[in-house]
Amino acid sequence: MTSTAIRPSTTDGRSPGRWIALAVLVLAVLLVAVDATVLGLATPYLSEDLEPTGTQLLWIGDVYSFVIAGLLVSMGSLGDRIGRKKLLLTGAVAFGAVSVLNAYATGPGMMILARALLGVAGATLMPSTLALIRNLFHDPRERSLAIGIWGATASAGAAVGPVVGGFLLEHFWWGSVFLINLPVMAVLVLVGITFLPESKNPAPGPWDLPSVLLSLVGVIGVVYAVKEAAAHGIGAQVLAAAAVGAAALTGFVRRQLTLPKPLLDMRLFHHRGFSGAVLADLLTILGLSGLIFFLSQFLQLVQGRGPLEAGLAELPAAVGSVAAGLLAGTAARRFSVRSVVSGGLGAVGVALASVTLLSRDTGYPLLGAMLLIVGVGAGFAFTVTADVILSSVPQEEAGSASAVSETAYELGTALGIALLGSIVTGVYQGFATPAGVPAGTAAAAHQSLGGAVEAAGPLPAGQAAGLVAAAQDAFVEGMRAAAGVGAAVLLAAAVAAWFLLRGQKLEDGAPAHG
Repeated sequence: MTSTAIRPSTTDGRSPGRWIALAVLVLAVLLVAVDATVLGLATPYLSEDLEPTGTQLLWIGDVYSFVIAGLLVSMGSLGDRIGRKKLLLTGAVAFGAVSVLNAYATGPGMMILARALLGVAGATLMPSTLALIRNLFHDPRERSLAIGIWGATASAGAAVGPVVGGFLLEHFWWGSVFLINLPVMAVLVLVGITFLPESKNPAPGPWDLPSVLLSLVGVIGVVYAVKEAAAHGIGAQVLAAAAVGAAALTGFVRRQLTLPKPLLDMRLFHHRGFSGAVLADLLTILGLSGLIFFLSQFLQLVQGRGPLEAGLAELPAAVGSVAAGLLAGTAARRFSVRSVVSGGLGAVGVALASVTLLSRDTGYPLLGAMLLIVGVGAGFAFTVTADVILSSVPQEEAGSASAVSETAYELGTALGIALLGSIVTGVYQGFATPAGVPAGTAAAAHQSLGGAVEAAGPLPAGQAAGLVAAAQDAFVEGMRAAAGVGAAVLLAAAVAAWFLLRGQKLEDGAPAHG
């Protein structure tokens, strides 16, 4: 099966069993998407059990993205060399094993470490899936549909995660949300061994370890500096991290330009469509990620919804994204790439701007409509940019190109949580404590909203209600400020995409054969 699946079957260049193989690939996407969304729902419970500080809570949220962003290019290149199927299945097993470590973490330090290790495993999954799609689907229209299904599955995972996670949180302890990765991983590995084709670069050259280290140090150094500067201001530690990160990234680029077989071919960025699509992805997820990370806390800790209800409340975003992802390729061919991407990003920006009107008692219709528009806009934009990125590069470099795309996504996530999350935290920590609240209780309440709810428990009823209300108002005010910044970023991304994707077209496929 494997030996025939990687070769075109007839003159139309279509791989046999490609749709079964796609079904296996989307399981890997599901695995990562579910993990990313269940953490948000579990955060209030995790905060109560592990008692992290506000800074530790942000690290739990974004260390996964830091590590995965630092390793994606290296792992994409490794898949090109050793085989994308081999890397994908190995990573899936590791992802399942480390999920158990996440589930049974006993303190914030252990949780941060477990999330970092999950990032190492996660870095092997996403580039391999997109690269294998590039090699499975040679017809451009079929490939657009396959990428749409790939993106729709990520959105479906984002919907399934909160609903399943909400159910688990209402019946089990918070660690159970990580154990749902295990059955998905098991199906992926068992089916993938049989049906997934192997593919790799036929003449890849060696995997350059100095480049791997430079990439990892560079990305983590720069993102860490941004995060710390946003949270605590610019100091010696921030400047040192920024300098080390910038020096490492400069060394990485220079090394790639001199190696005969580089880890990442920098010539890819000479293609304006490729560069524009990567930048659009980076800015989009940067503007969205802070909202996504804090929305579950708003629904549960501010509006008092249960975890399952909060998960169901987030469904419109996934529904809109799934529908848009499946239609995106057709829309981009009928109109234009830049109009679909820019229009999608502009719609998301306007929807985020509506969050600046949020209050503690905002009704669900406004929230649901905002989430639906966010989903539709993001579904159109992400699907088309992924198609542009994959179709801009030679087939043998699909892993590296996919890794660049995923790096932009993960880097945007890390920067978004760091910057927008720090805005929320900074505004939140400035709220005035009601009179009579003990100093120790007030200090705990200022660490996080979950900490405020817990700290208010032993207080007299009136005092407790006043403290929780003040904390909730401060949290909402922080969310409004972050959403305003996010909206500005998305609208800027829409303008940038309009100019950078000028003249960009998706390939047209040959007529289908019966």
